[in-house]
Amino acid sequence: MKNEILDVLIVGAGLSGIGAAVHLTKRCPGKSFAIVEGRERLGGTWDLFKYPGIRSDSDMYTLGYNFKPWTARRAIADAPSILTYLNETVDEYGLHDKIRFNRKVVDASWSSEEALWTVTLAHGDGTHSTVKCNFLHMCSGYYDYQQGHNPDFPGKADFAGDIVHPQFWPEDLDYSGKKVVVIGSGATAVTLVPSMAATAEHVTMLQRSPTYIVSRPGEDKWALRLRKFLPAKLAYLLTRWKNVLLGIFMFNLARKKPAGFKQRLLEMVQDEMGADVDMTHYTPSYNPWDQRLCLVPDSDLFASIKSGKASIVTDQVEKFTRDGIKLKSGKMIKADIIVTATGLKMLTGGSAKISVDGQPVNFGEKINYKGVMFSGIPNFGMTMGYTNASWTLKADLTSEYVCRLVNYMDKNGTPIATPTLPVGETMGTEPMLDFSSGYVQRAIKDLPKQGDRKPWRLNQNYPKDIINLRHKAVNDGVIVFSRPSAGAARLPEQPAEAEAIAAE
Repeated sequence: MKNEILDVLIVGAGLSGIGAAVHLTKRCPGKSFAIVEGRERLGGTWDLFKYPGIRSDSDMYTLGYNFKPWTARRAIADAPSILTYLNETVDEYGLHDKIRFNRKVVDASWSSEEALWTVTLAHGDGTHSTVKCNFLHMCSGYYDYQQGHNPDFPGKADFAGDIVHPQFWPEDLDYSGKKVVVIGSGATAVTLVPSMAATAEHVTMLQRSPTYIVSRPGEDKWALRLRKFLPAKLAYLLTRWKNVLLGIFMFNLARKKPAGFKQRLLEMVQDEMGADVDMTHYTPSYNPWDQRLCLVPDSDLFASIKSGKASIVTDQVEKFTRDGIKLKSGKMIKADIIVTATGLKMLTGGSAKISVDGQPVNFGEKINYKGVMFSGIPNFGMTMGYTNASWTLKADLTSEYVCRLVNYMDKNGTPIATPTLPVGETMGTEPMLDFSSGYVQRAIKDLPKQGDRKPWRLNQNYPKDIINLRHKAVNDGVIVFSRPSAGAARLPEQPAEAEAIAAE
């Protein structure tokens, strides 16, 4: 890739990156592009994580792409099924030659004089190379692949058994007939517990505080019925919109009537577990959707607890001991294996150093533009999925917008596009993600912000984003279009100045 100049460089060959490549293929057929992937295989999250039972935490009719129907039977799919879907997509659109594996982005530097990014790649063999591109599309997700959040629990060195983080699951770990403690209460923990309980002697989910847990059928009967008498694409579209609208309705209801919604969620748990259940372990201190709800397919978690193969303990770790965990309440939990499902470490733009005209970019000081770009960073897009719906709904729209933007710049001869804050006005800001989840709060100072007005605010609403990203004018008077000027690295600061350059 030495001295290669591309129109678009996509970073990451996971769900987002492969989708972005398909949209470019379909919508920008004359544009050159490549995907760089730091690992040796495609799939991103779905290839990285190997822990037992790993699956989607939302339905595949919305987590699937808008251009490729999900045709497998299960709506809540395991990782191998999702990887099969991704490989089918790569095959169907001939993307194999576009993916460069073992290429990790370590530096990306924008030059306004060239209207190009210079991207430095670290190869798996320790060498480096560079590639230039006009537009840099980050599809690498929002967490660190190299390390998860792993609290330094006292006494770790004293524990005689295995300590495992789900992000780095040993392929040879044998937990059959053993006592297992899973520390955590999020999506990973509620997936692990029933999966491990099938063969372990007992699995204890040790949570500091409860999470809302909702059961949902693993298969969508409505979708399966539609497939019997409708073409696959139409059946997929109808199921997709049914699930989108239901999700929006439930989210809005939770925000408008949190007390009633909370009560209904707790009643659903009691319906699953029986009237005698200790609801202490299932009653969070926060309102629904202040954090993401945990989905369990076909009541698998509840079934494992009722069978006696699993249990929930709500307490805090005082220290690890030789044969288990001592809790702050004074109680002991014996364990042969401890799984620290304690969360992810968030990153914006991966671990790469990003700079614009020699100035390092601090994402914590940037403001989101339409949920795709950031203030003051030219020709740079980032895919960030919804917090209240499936990731790919937003990923598809983000890729569509990037294609529209690339085509607009090409048509108008203005190869630089920079979201530009209003001059002389104060922009109020708040966190880009309004979740109280620990993984968000730990990274909040380093994450981009959102503004107090459109288009600097996130919608977190799929139908609104369809209008915003697919149909509204690309040139909205906020994003500044310009041309490189030899010998000058300065970008125009106001829309009027950009229009003057374009009219020259």
